[in-house]
Amino acid sequence: MNVPILSFLILLPLLGALTIAFIGDAQSPRNTPRVALLTSGIHLFLSLFLWYHFDPFVTGPQYVEIYPWLASLNCSYHLGVDGLSLFFIVLTSFLTLLIFVHPFQVGRLREYYSCFLLLESFLIGVFCSLDLVLFYFFFEAVLIPMFLIIGIWGGVRRIYATFKFFLFTLIGSVLMLVAFVVMYYEAGTTNMLTLNNTSFSFEAQCLLWLCLFGAFAVKIPMWPVHTWLPDAHVEAPTGGSMILAGILLKLGGYGMLRLLLPLLPDASHYFAPLVYTLSIIAIIYTSLVALVQKDMKKLVAYSSIAHMGFVTLGIFTVSVFGIVGSIVQMLSHGLVSAALFFCVGVVYERFHTREIAHYGGLVTKMPRYAILFMLFTLASIGLPGTSGFIGEFLVTFAIFKVSPTLAAFTVVGIVLSAAYALWLYRRIVYDKLNTVYLDIKHMVDLRTSEIIVLGALIIPVFIMGLYPKPVTSILTPYAQKLMDTIQKRTVIKHTLMDTLMNSRKLGGKKE
Repeated sequence: MNVPILSFLILLPLLGALTIAFIGDAQSPRNTPRVALLTSGIHLFLSLFLWYHFDPFVTGPQYVEIYPWLASLNCSYHLGVDGLSLFFIVLTSFLTLLIFVHPFQVGRLREYYSCFLLLESFLIGVFCSLDLVLFYFFFEAVLIPMFLIIGIWGGVRRIYATFKFFLFTLIGSVLMLVAFVVMYYEAGTTNMLTLNNTSFSFEAQCLLWLCLFGAFAVKIPMWPVHTWLPDAHVEAPTGGSMILAGILLKLGGYGMLRLLLPLLPDASHYFAPLVYTLSIIAIIYTSLVALVQKDMKKLVAYSSIAHMGFVTLGIFTVSVFGIVGSIVQMLSHGLVSAALFFCVGVVYERFHTREIAHYGGLVTKMPRYAILFMLFTLASIGLPGTSGFIGEFLVTFAIFKVSPTLAAFTVVGIVLSAAYALWLYRRIVYDKLNTVYLDIKHMVDLRTSEIIVLGALIIPVFIMGLYPKPVTSILTPYAQKLMDTIQKRTVIKHTLMDTLMNSRKLGGKKE
């Protein structure tokens, strides 16, 4: 195709935001949502067009665009889509549209909608970039609209949460910039496809890996750099929490698959035990923390950290099952977590409290809400027939081949996820109706726009759970190709655990 469709996907939300900026104050309440809906609707249509015409068996990226840019540095404006980035583009377009379908009551509408459109544009740029400079630009630009969304439309402690979010991610960004500069001086190019065939020494790989891993671990976030996420979620508006959990957390996993594994295969293999350890701690520790939460949003936020632990486990099994499972888990979590935060936003809009103890008995007055909330709760704990089951099953199967002990820990995490999710649902829906904090007059069941949003989210959750082939048929060739690339380039066969064990044996012999 000669049409630069990827550039159009990046520019379309920018044009929408620019159009909203010129809407007059008198027409803004009516026309701003219309422009945002039209822009995001066209964007989703084009994303589905990419999916429809995507050929999973073509080697390399598709819809490629490459133009000279910063020629003196050997950098180019290079875009492309492969099996990894395709579904994240669709997911970004889909969630952004749903945020506009039911906008919760906020002030400064033009700025609010413009920030989400800018965020959509930068996220698409991350998933399309095939040049390190372009990737870094979009990766960092994402922080700006998210900073504004939390800082302007957030809760009481929004300033604290905003700066904590910004500082944590900024530290990771500095590490990423250092790694990219070293790669450029070593290889003389920032082209990702060229770098995939560039060999770095094992010592250089280890240093580069630690820098990039630090940047992506903060974004996921992994334990122990996860503390910014609960605060950001609690203070963010509902739309901000949906896009933060649904898309932004996936940038870390995406970066690991796009850069760490193919560019630094020896270091990825060497540090795999470290990732396993941190992932297992994240899964079990944050699940236990979720069990004692009093705030609904904090509970869902800690559950997100635990679920993303499955993603990092699957990625570093470096197997087809593990990689496909981790991507499916990211897509599933993007849908389910966005829906859960939306469910929290629905009741918060009516009763203005997120304290779990203040709720109870909603099933009697809000049955439609209770049914949909139940479906997403079951999807969150990986009920068979939902997308969460497919991702967790594939990851657990892959990690079992690596270590049955690690697989046993993941099963413990699955059991704990069922405990805190079902505990939350029982307290909110089935406990005694709390008339002290809940005004019965406000117990209005789901409105039409709310049903549309939750209904649109539950459909792909069940489709992926019952018939995942449309997704896995594209992800499997991608994962197989990535595996072939890694196996051809991997030279170092020992891991960090082997090194530690050998050093202990040598120390014992000296004694």
